[in-house]
Amino acid sequence: MSVQAFLYVIAVILLVLAALPIPSRGFSLALLGAACALLAYAWPVITG
Repeated sequence: MSVQAFLYVIAVILLVLAALPIPSRGFSLALLGAACALLAYAWPVITG
């Protein structure tokens, strides 16, 4: 599994967890999932 695919899987898991009524203190799971998805999307540009 490539790094990009791994980041997409982590992003999906975080977004699913953000949809559940789980209290998270100090950070937003949705924002963390969105940041991970953006990192996965930009991975080919970052690694060149």
